[in-house]
This record gives sequence, structure tokens and C-alpha cells, in this order.
Amino acid sequence: MSRVAVARTYADTLLELADRTDDAEVWLGFLDEVAALYRDVPSFRAFLETPRVSLSDKRDVIRGVFGDRYPELFVRFLLVVMDKRRQSLLPEIETAARELLNERMGRVQAAVTMTVDPGPELKEEIEDALGRVLGLEVTAEFKRDPRLVGGVIVRVKDRVLDGSLRRRLQLMRRTLIEEAGSATTTG
Repeated sequence: MSRVAVARTYADTLLELADRTDDAEVWLGFLDEVAALYRDVPSFRAFLETPRVSLSDKRDVIRGVFGDRYPELFVRFLLVVMDKRRQSLLPEIETAARELLNERMGRVQAAVTMTVDPGPELKEEIEDALGRVLGLEVTAEFKRDPRLVGGVIVRVKDRVLDGSLRRRLQLMRRTLIEEAGSATTTG
């Protein structure tokens, strides 16, 4: 089974547990914190990954560090992840859980790349327009890329909507070449 599929299975389990407390968003925040620690703090990642520290010692540390901070059920979820030696999947589990929760809530994340930093009104306008097109509530992350000549590139899941000026010019060039090629063969 692929890492993505395994992560999605754990994410689904996490959300089922969170549903027991009606706090899926809060639990996602907990997971985000732990995944960020794993991703951004090399000593934490090394501690979880090293075979030099026994699983029972790791469990004790996790329970000691997170036991007062997070609900018992969430801590037990983390311990199962470690028991199954899936701690390296924590960032992927967080991503999958966010996607699953967004699907449940009729929401989607989008990455919008533009040549300029849009103001709050333009951001809202773009999110609303994307929401109408996709039929979902859209939360967009905006990025600035001065290499774009103009226009916008939108990424939603595995879909890319390229409305950049560069892309339009490429299409125009291709059309002109095709038309010139067909004019010389027919003329």
C-alpha cells in the first residue's frame, strides 16, 4: 500500500475518533502541531525514528509531553501510530486528514499564484469566483511569482487552471504555427 493510502487510512481513523467529541477541527489542529514538530524539529524527528530508544521509552515520553496538552484519545492515536512504526507519516496523515475534513465540510484548498500580492477584497473575490465554479467553499493560499508575465495560476488538488499570460501566449503561438502550417499545405 502506498504512503498516501496508509496516511489516508490513519487520517480517516483520526477523524472518526474526533467525531466522538465533535471537535474534528480542534483535533486537526492537534495533529498539525505534532506533524509540524516532526517536520520542523530535527531532534524530535530523530527521537521518534531512532532505534536506540525503545518503543516503551518513546511511548512514555510522548505520554509525558502530550498527555496534559491533548485529549487522552488523541494521545492514544499517536501511540498507535508509533506502535505501527508510522511516525514518519505524521505530515502526510495531517495533509490527508485536512483533505478528508474539507471534503466532508464541502470545502477545498486552492493555491493561487499571481504576479502581485492581492489585497483582501481581491482575495475574497477570487475565492468567491472559484467557489462558484467548483461548487465548494474555497480557501485559497495566495503566492506571488514575479516571473509570471500576468494572469493567474490556480491549483486545486491535482487540477491546474493556468490563466497566465505566458500560457495564453504559448497557446496563441501554437495556434499561429498550426494555421501557418495548414495555409502552406493548402496554398
